[in-house]
Amino acid sequence: MPVKDKVALSACLLGIQTAYDGKGRLDINLLAKLKGRPIFPICPEVLGGLPTPRIPSEIQSDTGKVLNREGQDVTEFFSSGAKETLRILIDEEIRCVYLKDNSPSCGFNSIYDGTFSNRKIQGEGITCKFLKQHGISVIK
Repeated sequence: MPVKDKVALSACLLGIQTAYDGKGRLDINLLAKLKGRPIFPICPEVLGGLPTPRIPSEIQSDTGKVLNREGQDVTEFFSSGAKETLRILIDEEIRCVYLKDNSPSCGFNSIYDGTFSNRKIQGEGITCKFLKQHGISVIK
């Protein structure tokens, strides 16, 4: 049986403890779907230099900046993580990724609205948008 193409996956979806709260977000159904495919874990927020755990962050709809719950501008960490993720995907010859929805980095259908009120809106995270702009397929 031929080896299927390698894919990247948000590390938290593999159960790796990279989410903002220091926990994983293991997705058994997704892993079953990807059975037999080589998987490369990525976490743009960690790649951008943010610690785990970290203060929750949300994209501000009025400015597009990413602020953490304490009001600190962490946009540069998110931008750096997106760029580093793209570099790795290019180096690894990976053309498609599975990302964690709702994340300010990886959200592909929705993100939190920037008010830290647990309200979601339609939108894409920083890394998702950046990868798509550079020809990487984001699988939903």
